[in-house]
Amino acid sequence: MTADNFVVRTPQQLSTLMRAFRKSAGLSQAELATRLGVSRQAISALEREPQSATFDRLMKVWAVLGLEVSLHPAVRKAAPPEQEW
Repeated sequence: MTADNFVVRTPQQLSTLMRAFRKSAGLSQAELATRLGVSRQAISALEREPQSATFDRLMKVWAVLGLEVSLHPAVRKAAPPEQEW
């Protein structure tokens, strides 16, 4: 994966990204689980339903994967100018 920033607005987007970053790091679910001291099933569940994980657990996973979280205001599209008829 590249050094791009990824916007996450839904748990499914987070699920897809976490799986992709794990694979990009060359780690199986079992290897990631070992590094975190949890079961492979816990990693599988976390990737399927990240909304069920605590933020602390997510932060630990991201640290192992070399990721960080950056929050910023959402970019809002400007409303189109009103047209006079």
